[in-house]
Amino acid sequence: MNDLSRRFALFALTPLFFGSAAGAQSPKALSVPADSPRWDLQGKAQASDYQGRKCLLIDGGTAILKDFEMRDGVLDVDVATTANRGFAGFQFRIDREGANAEEVYLRLHKSGAPDAMQYTPILNTGANWQLYNGPGFTGAVDIPKGVWFHLRLEVSGAQAKFYVKDMEKASLEINDLKSGIQKGQVALYVLTGATYFSNFEVRHTPDAPWERHLAAIPPGTLTKWSLSPSYDALARDLERPLPRSESDAIHWRDVEAEPPGIVPINRYRESPHPQVTFQGDFSKRLDPQPGMKVVYARTRIDSDRDQVKKLELGYSDDVSVFLNGKILYRGRSAQGFRDPAFLGIVNPENDVVYLPLKKGSNELLLAVSELGGGWGFICRLMDLGN
Repeated sequence: MNDLSRRFALFALTPLFFGSAAGAQSPKALSVPADSPRWDLQGKAQASDYQGRKCLLIDGGTAILKDFEMRDGVLDVDVATTANRGFAGFQFRIDREGANAEEVYLRLHKSGAPDAMQYTPILNTGANWQLYNGPGFTGAVDIPKGVWFHLRLEVSGAQAKFYVKDMEKASLEINDLKSGIQKGQVALYVLTGATYFSNFEVRHTPDAPWERHLAAIPPGTLTKWSLSPSYDALARDLERPLPRSESDAIHWRDVEAEPPGIVPINRYRESPHPQVTFQGDFSKRLDPQPGMKVVYARTRIDSDRDQVKKLELGYSDDVSVFLNGKILYRGRSAQGFRDPAFLGIVNPENDVVYLPLKKGSNELLLAVSELGGGWGFICRLMDLGN
């Protein structure tokens, strides 16, 4: 969700399992009124009335359904909003610690835009909307204002469908749910923007086979990496490579890029949540950002001769690129940094660095810092002219 101060609530609830075996008859829908004690209201969430309906009013909060877990199922709710700007929708398959989940939501101020709705996984408390964009993650939809309309979410195995107003055709088809969580709690969530929820129902459906629908990894993608622990970015000199003595002492974690080549650092390291000063004041974009964290990522490139290769690079939010102990590039691609409307969406075409490879083994080291919106990177190594 495009807000760098975004925090994911930690839930300390004891779940009661309602799982259904594949092929079993689905139970009837569970209806939960707005004033039900089944709701755990966190943040700015409360029972209210709107246009003659009993409802939940949420504006920077969460309504979590207590004593309930779901793998596959259907969520239905009526929604109305008066907000000029906001983000409102469902959280589902929330794990017991509240650190990982799935989320699908409306951008209330982006009605009709290509990213008026979005799916994102929550990984280690971080929303990763900058890493996951395009088909299967974002889509256009018209969002009514000041009137009731219906939302439905159908969750089936590793896929989901999100319906807005039209219950016959899905507005967004999520082809591959990314968190890896197969069962968890469900919630109504609003980051900001007063939104009303009424007539909430949830029902289980028989468990579908867990089948991942993964994109291909293009040729040249660098897939094998090792990650350092996370550090306070302001305590590091990110224009200098790691000293060999420090690098040798680090406990590196080997990871593999996920299709189509993204290394989601949030999957392995807890997300920071700094208060980013330039979000509201573009003149502060060069100021230090307390709370920013950095992880070093390294890989090796074998070259059959001395040559220059092109490294296509996408990252969130800040990167230093070192080759064989020398810095080649430093950049920032954070939301709101390059211009006030810049979202910081990660694509391998974001930036290009030219690597002077020597014959034999070369060490490529990235220092990747995070402010919010998804911590990760993608690298593709290409011949010149490609």
